[in-house]
Amino acid sequence: MAESRRGPLKSAVPSNIVSPVRRCSRTACGRPAVATLTYVYADSTAVLGPLATYAEPHCYDLCSEHSERLTAPRGWEVVRLATDTGPVRPSGDDLEALANAVREAARPHERGQGGAATARDIDPMEVARRGHLRVLRSPDQ
Repeated sequence: MAESRRGPLKSAVPSNIVSPVRRCSRTACGRPAVATLTYVYADSTAVLGPLATYAEPHCYDLCSEHSERLTAPRGWEVVRLATDTGPVRPSGDDLEALANAVREAARPHERGQGGAATARDIDPMEVARRGHLRVLRSPDQ
């Protein structure tokens, strides 16, 4: 297989499997995308930010090399939003908030405690609740 400055050349064999990794939008570049480029035509601005959650039709995904070398046409401004190239790790606060939410969801709610009315107080057909699921009385009772 031939070598290029970007690495080994890949053959153009069609595949039925699509890679889940988004690739750079630049022609002949197969590196993984790390940033998304969008244009604000009304402001003559090119915005380069973190990789978008979803691929959009009028956005361009760029690899790290192409995002670093990006230039805009004369008269245009390039806005570079902070991109984090490292893996996102949950913080201690995130984990504590998640644990508290799980504890709250698992805690049984007592009827008639002071404070806000529960769904069972509002809906007399509701017998019990577990998370988002409700147990309802039979209509004949």
